[in-house]
Amino acid sequence: MTTDDNAAGGTGKGAANASGAKGPDELRQQIQQTRSQLGDTVEELAGKVDVKSRARARTGELKDRAGTLTVQLKDTATQAGHTVQDRAARAGHTVQDKAAQAGHTVQDKAVRAGHTVQDKAAQAGHTVQGRAAQVGHTVQDNVPRPVRAAATTVVQAGLRHRRPVLFAGAGAVLAAGLLWRRHHGKGHH
Repeated sequence: MTTDDNAAGGTGKGAANASGAKGPDELRQQIQQTRSQLGDTVEELAGKVDVKSRARARTGELKDRAGTLTVQLKDTATQAGHTVQDRAARAGHTVQDKAAQAGHTVQDKAVRAGHTVQDKAAQAGHTVQGRAAQVGHTVQDNVPRPVRAAATTVVQAGLRHRRPVLFAGAGAVLAAGLLWRRHHGKGHH
């Protein structure tokens, strides 16, 4: 009896007939095939039982997946950041353009208003200048020559010494006002 016969659980000939093998070579082949199948089954069972190896494999898978998701999230965040930045830039440009337009509108209105005021002031100046010239000619024509000469001398002195002439002129206006009041005040009462 051989070792293979003992392993098959029988005695040479009876065991061969029970397994359906027609000879010892075929029986050896069946035994080898069964051992191979048992080896594969044991490896599968060992793999299922080996929690550490399965955990490592699963950890590796999860790390790979997390890496992929991280890259996708970074890309999405970057795109969102660019989108927000572009929109903010466009909004800023829009506000800037509107502010510039409003500034130009205000500036144009101010310039027009300034020109209107300037034109009216120039017209008023010409009117005053014309009336002053008329009054000057009237006074010049009606004032005697010695009074005109004295007035010219006083004006020239006033241009040279402005402060004393200002005080003297104020005094003269005050005196003239008092005289006029006395003169007109007595006749009307």
